[in-house]
Amino acid sequence: MPTVPTFADVQAAADRIRGHAHRTPVLTSRRIDAETGAQLYFKCENFQRMGAFKFRGAFNALSRFDDDQRRAGVLTYSSGNHAQGIALAANILGIPATILMPDDAPESKVAATVGYGASVVRFDRYGEDREEIGRALAAEKGLTLIPPYDHPDIIAGQGTATMELLEETGELDALFVCLGGGGLLSGAALAARAMAPSCRIVGVEPEAGDDGVRSLRSGSIVHIDTPVTIADGAQTQHLGVLTFEIIRRDVDDIVTASDAELVAAMRVFASTMKIVVEPTGCLAFAAVRRLAPELAGRRVGVIVSGGNVDLDRFAALITS
Repeated sequence: MPTVPTFADVQAAADRIRGHAHRTPVLTSRRIDAETGAQLYFKCENFQRMGAFKFRGAFNALSRFDDDQRRAGVLTYSSGNHAQGIALAANILGIPATILMPDDAPESKVAATVGYGASVVRFDRYGEDREEIGRALAAEKGLTLIPPYDHPDIIAGQGTATMELLEETGELDALFVCLGGGGLLSGAALAARAMAPSCRIVGVEPEAGDDGVRSLRSGSIVHIDTPVTIADGAQTQHLGVLTFEIIRRDVDDIVTASDAELVAAMRVFASTMKIVVEPTGCLAFAAVRRLAPELAGRRVGVIVSGGNVDLDRFAALITS
């Protein structure tokens, strides 16, 4: 198993991505604070390059390739945001990229991935194993496989979002982070435990995909069928080996949010804060809204993971 990354790796990643990744804004809302009774700080990765936090880990990982790896190329699998992150980072660094994307991936995400110069190979996420396909294709073509979350450089890169948040806010009482495979949450935990040791760290996953909750409770990684949820960025079947190691050590709790709660959060973001957030990016805020009575009077960080959503889909969801 690769070495579990540390906060020192997050700090090194911050140095590598500086000047390439955006330092995204931390937004606040007096209206939302009044409604929740807490003081909320939104780290808005929907303003990151390619529209999501995934660029951080992708650029960090690819920037560490040696000359042979750069010439051969990179391969990954993703429903969209990691795909775009790898594609853009590869474009910047001059590395050929091949991306496995599910047949039902949002077309805006597929178009953006192709637009960054990557070659896209489609698969059926409900009937095929993307990890198996990825390993076989990488071996066949001599490509370096960079998975979406279970990789030390990916985890370290994602941790820079929380590092930046805490640099601006100081210590927080709680931090809510969306959870799919665990790259963002485990990276956030590395940063938060080092910079705000008393901060309560909470992961939030889709109600239909509660493998993280079950894994944390049982003490071992639980595998599930691909969950059916509007949070397409969190339709993962299990946590990673590395991400789970960090999560079970450093994360205080994992909770879920329903699709209806995600839609309600999308509406609040759009109407009150005037920002477009994809359903997956609303997971953390959806949980904060439901748990507001427990958070009254607290300073709470909320990672808004991305804003890549088809506009027709966005409009249909918030008007449904």
